Amino acid sequence: MKKSKWIIDSAHSSVQFRITYLVIASIRGSFNTFNGFAEWGEHFKEASIQFNIDANSINTNVEERDKHLKSADFFDTAQYPTISFKSTSFKKIKGEKFRLEGHLTMHGHTKLVELQVEYNGKIIDPQGQEKISFEVAGKVSRWEFDMKYNSVLEANSLLIDEDIDISIQLLLNKEQ
Repeated sequence: MKKSKWIIDSAHSSVQFRITYLVIASIRGSFNTFNGFAEWGEHFKEASIQFNIDANSINTNVEERDKHLKSADFFDTAQYPTISFKSTSFKKIKGEKFRLEGHLTMHGHTKLVELQVEYNGKIIDPQGQEKISFEVAGKVSRWEFDMKYNSVLEANSLLIDEDIDISIQLLLNKEQ
């Protein structure tokens, strides 16, 4: 089967996250530097996806918090500068919705994760470049990646939640 290759258009894509703070609030952030590609046959058959994030590009709009997130308490970017994902399966669920499974490597640990994907469509831009768009969402436990920094608040609540919500908007360019 002939596969087409698609390269992430990082200028028109985004990688965002959200985590609960103090039980009642959310902290949102993004990673500003990432790259990757996907290959698949017709109707996304035999799809494979690879994605890399520069952990040092984390941005929560608070410089001191970003420095703390880069420290050994969390990402330890000096030792683990890259977050990577490599797919193991991509299956249609219903309509334009898919389930993406793969190995996520973060903070020196690799875990199998499941993400939800929604296909947004394909178009040819004014320069004749074929483009395709997806939204990816999921949740990962930071504890599974040995990022256990925390404090216990009153009533045994945690300062920072275990789970991180992930939201990725992807625009990909078909390789010529």
